[in-house]
Amino acid sequence: MKVDILLGLQWGDEGKGKVVDVLTPRYDVVARFQGGPNAGHTLEFGGQKYVLRSIPSGIFQGDKVNIIGNGVVLDPALFKAEAEALEASGHPLRERLHISKKAHLILPTHRLLDAAYEAAKGDAKVGTTGKGIGPTYTDKVSRNGLRVGDILHRFDEKYAAAKARHEQILKGLDYAYDLAGLEREWMEGIEYLKQFHLVDSEQEVNDLLASGKSVLCEGAQGTMLDIDFGSYPFVTSSNTVSAGACTGLGVAPNRVGEVYGIFKAYCTRVGAGPFPTELTDEVGERIGAIGHEFGAVTGRKRRCGWIDLVALRYSVMINGVTKLIMMKSDVLDTFDTIKACVAYRIDGEEVEHFPYDITEGVEPIYAELPGWQTDMSAMRSEDEFPEEFNNYLSFLEDQLGVPVQIVSVGPDREQTVERYQEE
Repeated sequence: MKVDILLGLQWGDEGKGKVVDVLTPRYDVVARFQGGPNAGHTLEFGGQKYVLRSIPSGIFQGDKVNIIGNGVVLDPALFKAEAEALEASGHPLRERLHISKKAHLILPTHRLLDAAYEAAKGDAKVGTTGKGIGPTYTDKVSRNGLRVGDILHRFDEKYAAAKARHEQILKGLDYAYDLAGLEREWMEGIEYLKQFHLVDSEQEVNDLLASGKSVLCEGAQGTMLDIDFGSYPFVTSSNTVSAGACTGLGVAPNRVGEVYGIFKAYCTRVGAGPFPTELTDEVGERIGAIGHEFGAVTGRKRRCGWIDLVALRYSVMINGVTKLIMMKSDVLDTFDTIKACVAYRIDGEEVEHFPYDITEGVEPIYAELPGWQTDMSAMRSEDEFPEEFNNYLSFLEDQLGVPVQIVSVGPDREQTVERYQEE
């Protein structure tokens, strides 16, 4: 068996949670391979809305194994709150959820360091969520991190050493803080974490594949936030691309099957960073209002703009995308004209590839297509799609060279249309 990968192709917030929930019935296992509680995956079904931060989105399917992989960074306090809320709503987790011993722990002092570093940058701040993600990955790379498996062996000693080192850094930054409350909740989370299956996830995933089980790998954030290939330095601290599934779960490259790339019918971005197709006018406000574009975790308003096919082509290439999934098609239902950026103009030259730097001097070149001006939210079949919408899909497929297999026409799991049947 091979693993299939599902990930975002833009600057995050593409709707990955809903799609994982829709696709999960086809798989035996859902495994999260990177990121932390800074990424919220929103799912809506049965009249209820759920936001998952660290727990894989397959958790609502009772007979599935869900794995938090080694590439994830985990905050025990936030994990406890998230898990308890799910259990209170009738979704038992203890038998469904397995957690890698090699996943790194976000310490309370990591969150303080995150805030201190961001404050020190002043106007040059990146726009971090303040969840301690960056400092945790920094400690991982510098070989100073604590992992989930450490809570079972000499934990007090290891934690004290890490805390002392962080407090020395905070002192040097002259950052005032109160650690007591954060630390108390965090320690409660550590005890709660011990109740779950703590596993050697790389061995488990490969054993499951060897036994014929199907695995869906779930990414967080989006390709354009990848630490290596995103719009650096306005990126996250992990590899959000398909290769991250190999390092974040211990899966060999030759075990990768389909790569599902998710994108919105338009484009959004949260926080600071370049955004070539951003609309700061009434149209951008209108897209944001109709699409309810606010962060699932932070509540921050998302910046909105037309779809950027230069960036999308780049994402498709980097990830080896085999199937596309378009979200929030219904948000554009009322627009007379739909625009799509097909190239950039940089220093008077038209370029179709994604350049090293898009911070300034990048002018989007648009193609314009007629809008469909039809309420698509109740549509459940491709046969119901208006001609103008089908033309938009064909245009995107021609530009990207990959079929758009799934179209979302609303937030509920039922508002999903599959265009090409699986073989």
